[in-house]
Amino acid sequence: MKSLTNYLTRFSLLVLLGLSTSISAQTGASESDEKQAEQKVSEPTRFSSQHKGTFNGTRLSYTVDAGETYLRNAEGEPTAAVFSFDYLVNDTSNRPVTFIWNGGPGSSSNWLHMGGYGPKRIVVPSDAGHPGAAPYTIKDAPETILDVTDMVFVDPIGTGFSRAIGEGKKEDFWGLTEDADAMAAFIARWLTKNNRWNSPVFLLGESFGTTRAAAVAKVLLDDHVINVNGIVFVSQALDYQGSTPYVDDNIISYITYIPTMAATAWYHGKVEQSGDFESFIQQSREFAIDELLPALFKGNELSDTKRAELVEQLQYFTGLSKEYIERVDLRINAFRFAKELRRTEGIAVGLLDSRYTKDERDDVAARPREDAARAISPAYKASLMHYMRNELGIDWHRSYLNPADPELSGKWRWSPLPEGRSWEPHYVNTTPDLAAVLRSNPSLKVMVGSGYYDLVTPFFDAEYTLNRHGIAREDIVYHYYQGGHMMYVHEPARKALLEDTRQFIKAQTGTGD
Repeated sequence: MKSLTNYLTRFSLLVLLGLSTSISAQTGASESDEKQAEQKVSEPTRFSSQHKGTFNGTRLSYTVDAGETYLRNAEGEPTAAVFSFDYLVNDTSNRPVTFIWNGGPGSSSNWLHMGGYGPKRIVVPSDAGHPGAAPYTIKDAPETILDVTDMVFVDPIGTGFSRAIGEGKKEDFWGLTEDADAMAAFIARWLTKNNRWNSPVFLLGESFGTTRAAAVAKVLLDDHVINVNGIVFVSQALDYQGSTPYVDDNIISYITYIPTMAATAWYHGKVEQSGDFESFIQQSREFAIDELLPALFKGNELSDTKRAELVEQLQYFTGLSKEYIERVDLRINAFRFAKELRRTEGIAVGLLDSRYTKDERDDVAARPREDAARAISPAYKASLMHYMRNELGIDWHRSYLNPADPELSGKWRWSPLPEGRSWEPHYVNTTPDLAAVLRSNPSLKVMVGSGYYDLVTPFFDAEYTLNRHGIAREDIVYHYYQGGHMMYVHEPARKALLEDTRQFIKAQTGTGD
């Protein structure tokens, strides 16, 4: 999850030279002596294993090549080791390759690796029940997309096994621009190392990983002269204004969250359910745009009659009381909604996935103290650690950072401008990067997968964001699932997401039916 403080505060990164002050003129130490004293960088660590499996009816032999790829500075010196899990089908043809990462910033690829797209998956209750404690169940995932693309699960620097090394400092890679540059450099280096420059390239990110994917696509084109064939956004987050409900004067967020709140209220039985779910959601979209948006824009010039109509309509779509809607002045904070919807029962619903619930001790707090949907985190961590050691043969002294380096969040730099350049803080937005790449590469298409119950990156915000910035309607393909931020937790949604992604890749590579 992102913090308003994080991206409205400019960070000053102090780069320490690290020169020794203990060497005096009398020692006769030369510049070469100082260089020899610097930390030595060993060869990249890699773990390779052979596997077989059947995916969508196709029997495949594949290699999992898990390990480090070094990024280097202009002098050719290593600055970072990016760790990735490479799933490569044993085939000499130029198969598509999809680079996959999660978000945060500060998340390893654990979620999409073990829950979404990897050939093994952690099993958690599909109905948003608590997954309990170990032992957890890990199963084959024959529905994944390995039959149509190789997959590279990437851990950004400061997550997983990825680290700054040699001449690099970890802060050099912790920022909106710095992160995109590093991930693009990794992809270019990976294509060279694996002799895959003529393979179709796809980017697939979740949450902040979609923010990253848009920026990386632009850097790949501008700095490395690489066109990508397709981009998959899972839980889109490109323009943060529409997914920032905790800023009081952010009118946009009071609009973009209405359909997600409506879906959540429907799921929990707090609204009339005599009709069709999809029709109800569409009505909530139309209400948000045609009725609520102009009313909030009018402010105190809104008539009493119209205000009363809006209160009634908001109650109809959100299930909240008229008294509460009046008190918040028609402006429903989505995070507070998660606490208010079932307050009388002492129950808070999840933010990442509003199907989840938690009985919190503080029943009068404005918003949930903790996200109920985070109950799945221990299961995902345990499954990855078990899988790495027992099936991929990864037995390493290095700690797998999941969560990330504890300094990453506080030192993350959101400014898109170089250090020292003045910058007026604004909402993070990499949509212009995507729009520029789409115009430069007419064959590029984008698939957007959204969960109906995601109170962090609402699906209506994806529509609002990608319907603007001069992006052609036909360049975006939308899919919706009965799940939340990690919609693949819900088993039918997981299968649908995989099949939609599979068909998207086939369409973009001209191999569709």
